[in-house]
Amino acid sequence: MSMGQQNRNGHPYQVMTHKYMQPIVDIAGCIPLLVPSCFGVEDLAQYLDMVDGVYVSGAASNIDPALYGQENLTPDKGQDANRDHMDMALIHAAIERKLPILGICRGMQELNIALGGDLYQKVHDEPHLNDHRENPDDPPEVQYGPSHSIDLVKGCWLHDLLGDTITVNSLHGQGVNRLGKGLEALAYAEDGLVEAIHMPAAQQFVLGVQWHPEWQACNNPDSVKIFRAFGEACQGFHRAKGEAVRSRSKASSL
Repeated sequence: MSMGQQNRNGHPYQVMTHKYMQPIVDIAGCIPLLVPSCFGVEDLAQYLDMVDGVYVSGAASNIDPALYGQENLTPDKGQDANRDHMDMALIHAAIERKLPILGICRGMQELNIALGGDLYQKVHDEPHLNDHRENPDDPPEVQYGPSHSIDLVKGCWLHDLLGDTITVNSLHGQGVNRLGKGLEALAYAEDGLVEAIHMPAAQQFVLGVQWHPEWQACNNPDSVKIFRAFGEACQGFHRAKGEAVRSRSKASSL
């Protein structure tokens, strides 16, 4: 999990919201490793040597639109260039290493951009789309409450996992427009906006979701299924990595 930057009282902080880490421990059965994004990507390989999966969380910042060839239409929203730089490299390296990947909200958008896709910078200004933002004056339990339904693409593995339709929360101003190379949609909102993506040709678990399944995940059966599936993929990668090490050790001893 790469951390984001926040400035507090004139000091830069590297932060990760507790709610993102909790289901990784409680449901996925994994140990979160937090990677600072403020020191560049030179040590990225060393971090990836230590992990069995990559979890790209949401964040309050927007992704720099220059990364997908657009001018910034939301200059009032915060950005995090260090995280952008880190996560683009992180996603490419994870795909190359066949590490399981789970992206949430901004993380799903980063996955799409890393593979050459782009975004609607203002979903609410698109005439064919609804307003998917939360009310900033509402308390968190209302902001993260049920907002709208999504339809799973029939025949896909996420449909097998979650069923035809589920209800999700909605706290995003931006969303996936053109899908990146190798990505396919797994679910759509009522207005047709992409709500989940995967990489069908990849040899590992790859899932991005636009909603926030991490919010009180243990109380949401759909969230439990998603984080459990990610955890099982990470555990499978760990077992395969161990078997490969044992095979090399046995071969070298012959």
